[in-house]
Amino acid sequence: MSKAILFPGQGAQHAGMGRDWCDAHPIARETFEAADAALDFPLSGTCWEGGDAVHRTDVAQPGIFTTSVAIVRVLEAQGLELASLPMTAGLSLGEYTALWAAGVLSFEDGVRLVRLRGEAMQRASEEHESGMLSLMGASEEQAVALAEVGSRVGIAQVANLNAPGQVIVSGELPALEAIEAAAKEHGVRRTRRLVVAGGFHSECMRPAADALAAALAEVEIRPPSCPVVSNVSAAPHTSPDSIREALALQVCAPVRWEASMRWMLAEGQREFLEPGPGQVLAGLMGRIEPEAQVQSAATPKDAGL
Repeated sequence: MSKAILFPGQGAQHAGMGRDWCDAHPIARETFEAADAALDFPLSGTCWEGGDAVHRTDVAQPGIFTTSVAIVRVLEAQGLELASLPMTAGLSLGEYTALWAAGVLSFEDGVRLVRLRGEAMQRASEEHESGMLSLMGASEEQAVALAEVGSRVGIAQVANLNAPGQVIVSGELPALEAIEAAAKEHGVRRTRRLVVAGGFHSECMRPAADALAAALAEVEIRPPSCPVVSNVSAAPHTSPDSIREALALQVCAPVRWEASMRWMLAEGQREFLEPGPGQVLAGLMGRIEPEAQVQSAATPKDAGL
C-alpha cells in the first residue's frame, strides 16, 4: 500500500511559508500566482512579506491550502501519483486540501472556499469574545465533563480530539475561565490558552458555518477518487451532498483527528506523507501509533528535492 497523505490545518502557518518551494520549482510559484488571481488578493506577498498578517485566520487558511497544493504539485512532477492515492485526510482546514487531492474540488474553488471560511471565522471571532483551551494530558471523558462545567456560564464544547492527551475545548471566555478554575478537581493539572482568534469548532462559529453552507451550495463537488476521512464522522465521505453537509458542520463540531487516524490504521495504512508547513501531524501520529511512519514534506530538503 502506498503512502496516504495527511494535510495540516491552521496553526501550521509561518511567515514565508511556501516561498522555498516557489524559489526552487516553477510549478509551485504558478500555484501561488493562480491563488492570487482566483482571490484577487496578493496572498503570496502577504504570506511572504506581510509579517504577522500570516497568522490572521483569513490569510493563514488560504495560505496553508495553497502551500500544500504547491508542494503536492511539485511531488507529482517528481512521480507522485494522486490517481493511486490509497486514502487521505486533513486536520480541520486541511480537509479541504484532502478533498482537492481526491479530485472533489478544483484548486480555484478550494482556495476561494477556504478564504471565505477564514474571513467568516475571523468575523465571528471579532464579534464574539471567545477562545480555545488545551487540557494537557486530559482524556475525552475529562474534557466532556469540563465542557459541561463551562457551559453553565456560556458556550463551551470539546473542540479537538487530536491524540491521546492532546484535547482542546473551545468557547466563550467566561466559560473557559470556569473550566480553568475547575480543571484540577477533574484531574487535569495543567491548561493552556491557545493563541487563536476565537472559539473555533464551537457554536461561537455559527455565523461562519451558515456563510460557508451557502457558499458550498454553489460549488461543484465531485465524488472522491479515494477515501477522504471526515473530521466530523471519522469515516470516509460518501457523496457530494454529504461532503457539503460535513464541511458546514465541521466549523462548529469537534475535530475527531485521533479517531480518523485510527480508521486509517485499521484499514492497514502505516505510511503517510505530510505536505505543508510544519510537522504537526507527524507529532500527533507519534502519540496515536508510534510505529506508523510520517514523512514530512515541509521543505524541499525534507522531501529530498
